[in-house]
Amino acid sequence: MSTVRGLEGLQGARIALAFSGGLDTSVMAFWLQKEFGAEIVTVSGDLGQEKELNGINEKAHSLGAKAAYHVDLKQEFAEEYVFRALKAGALYEGEYPLATALGRPLLAKTLVEIARKEECTVVAHGCTGKGNDQVRFDAGVWALAPDLRVIAPVRHWEFKSREDEIAYCAENAIPVQATKKNPYSIDENLWGTSIECGVLEDPTVAPPEDAYQRTVSPLIAPNTPEEIAITFEQGVPVALNGNGMPAVELIVTLNHLAGAHGIGRLDMIENRLVGIKSREIYEAPGATLLHYAHRELERLTLDKWSAHHKAKIAQDYAELIYNGLWFSPLRQAFDAFIDSTQQTVSGTVVVQMYKGNLTILSRTSPFSLYDKALASYTSEDTFDHAAGEGFSKIFSLPLRTIARVRQSAEQVLSEQA
Repeated sequence: MSTVRGLEGLQGARIALAFSGGLDTSVMAFWLQKEFGAEIVTVSGDLGQEKELNGINEKAHSLGAKAAYHVDLKQEFAEEYVFRALKAGALYEGEYPLATALGRPLLAKTLVEIARKEECTVVAHGCTGKGNDQVRFDAGVWALAPDLRVIAPVRHWEFKSREDEIAYCAENAIPVQATKKNPYSIDENLWGTSIECGVLEDPTVAPPEDAYQRTVSPLIAPNTPEEIAITFEQGVPVALNGNGMPAVELIVTLNHLAGAHGIGRLDMIENRLVGIKSREIYEAPGATLLHYAHRELERLTLDKWSAHHKAKIAQDYAELIYNGLWFSPLRQAFDAFIDSTQQTVSGTVVVQMYKGNLTILSRTSPFSLYDKALASYTSEDTFDHAAGEGFSKIFSLPLRTIARVRQSAEQVLSEQA
């Protein structure tokens, strides 16, 4: 009987395990059975990983799983999670499009559904004790099923490093792709890829090219720029170059097009939820392009007050996602505001891609608030310039009042002295 502190009472438990097939969860599936005699049910959510889930159920059964689920979540992920974040303009700390963070609540939801179906009393995930994902999974599961026990063996087991886990795999014939020569920890889905560990933990070292999975270096990207027209309806992208596309196909297409031009490489020192700073490498070619185009269309169609307030909400929305609060009432309240702002965010944006850079070429919308006759300085100008004097006087009245009062007070004090 195992006596691992923090994991007491798991003997013989039926556990639904969030299973990616990577190093941590492969070790976990084997280890939980060996240490506790647990029955393992693996749950693998397909969020658009290109390689990771090949043969995932077969691998789970080879590790002794009693049941294995491979669930296609791509459409739900794109439409109900990714596009909500896109409409919100959610970029954590101004850059990260939240690919991993957006996937966790959907995986947690799926984990709960399978756990109920398989009569599991425990769910498990492979997150560490100092990362963000532990909170995203824990909070996601408990928001939907507060009665389930949630465990993260990585927070408790004897392995102190990825190298220890790799050695354990070798001792127990557990097949994994990670090696001491290729120690990267990679999480991938439709919306982007996160890469960490290995040499990337040193912020003074530039990321090696072998760390990148889906973008070419801007240095070797094509010497000819490429233009693409993206059409939005109420904040949601629906067509490329005039051709309508469903959500998943559209994102995949943009990932390949933008990735070929070196678009979407991010190297961030970010603030994790637990309070430490971490160095993260992200690849998000399609997300980077869509956020850029969406933002440019909003500049054209949102009134000043809505646009400025939405920018504040965008930051809060990104932090909410990052911090694992997707299933909170606050996110639903934010969505109501955001959906209201997106009613007029329809139109087409033309963007040029060239060696890692994006350039806006054109934006059009039936809801455009740009009035050339008002903005022009040519003979077409219809703006009432004379009205500007009165406007300026009224607008600056508080400043004039403050200055007048201070001058008077200083005069009085000077005379008293």
